[in-house]
Amino acid sequence: MWRHAYNIRWTVIDQHLCIKACFGTYNFALQPFGGDDGVEDVLAQMEGYFAANGWPFILGDVEKFMLDILENWRPGYFTFTADRDNFDYVYNRQDLAELKGRKYHGKKNHINSFIRMYPDYQYYPLTDEWVGHCIINIFEWCAQKGCDEDPMLLNEKQAIIEVLQNYQALNLTGALITVNNKVEAFTFGEQLNDDTAVIHVEKASPDIRGIYPLINQKFCRHAWQSVSYINREEDMGVPGLRKAKESYYPAKMTEKYTVKIK
Repeated sequence: MWRHAYNIRWTVIDQHLCIKACFGTYNFALQPFGGDDGVEDVLAQMEGYFAANGWPFILGDVEKFMLDILENWRPGYFTFTADRDNFDYVYNRQDLAELKGRKYHGKKNHINSFIRMYPDYQYYPLTDEWVGHCIINIFEWCAQKGCDEDPMLLNEKQAIIEVLQNYQALNLTGALITVNNKVEAFTFGEQLNDDTAVIHVEKASPDIRGIYPLINQKFCRHAWQSVSYINREEDMGVPGLRKAKESYYPAKMTEKYTVKIK
């Protein structure tokens, strides 16, 4: 969904998916996807591609297991820098679905306030018939947040709209909340592996108290009963977003690193 914002390019080398991105003048690649066998040769070809284009060889969003592979391949050749802003927050699904215990007392208060204010709200799975309504909601959200003056928010708006317009083809799972038959919140994600789902987007009308914790709780309760963990992705270093993600008490963080040649 970020292919335009990051000018994504990809190819397959020896059965490994290789992805190169560019943000402004900053060029970097993701770690190769496709298993450990032969990955050193793939990395060497990626490094050659960067060199041929006059770019420093940089890997971004590198997971911890790949650091050992890189160090074993070329000992002392790389620097590894933790990228805290891009650590993924991973939660126990049951915690998000039930909100049990005193630590979630504030979340439950917000939800109860919403239900008292909007007792006739409805929760629905996100299907094609709702896509247009969700697009209206993201336009309204952006009008309040000033997306057109913020390049990152504008990129996010365009990415979300493109996903929604291709929702069925992408085989995503989503949900929404209506108030007075109007979509006021929506979310979508997909199953990442056998025990984890990842939530890519969660948007709601910012002036409706309690609607964010409500859609999060209901989505985790109804859509993801078959998984143990929910990955709610990174906070991008945004203070308010970091505070919100930490307030749900992640079970673990998926560490990410930036790798450069010394």
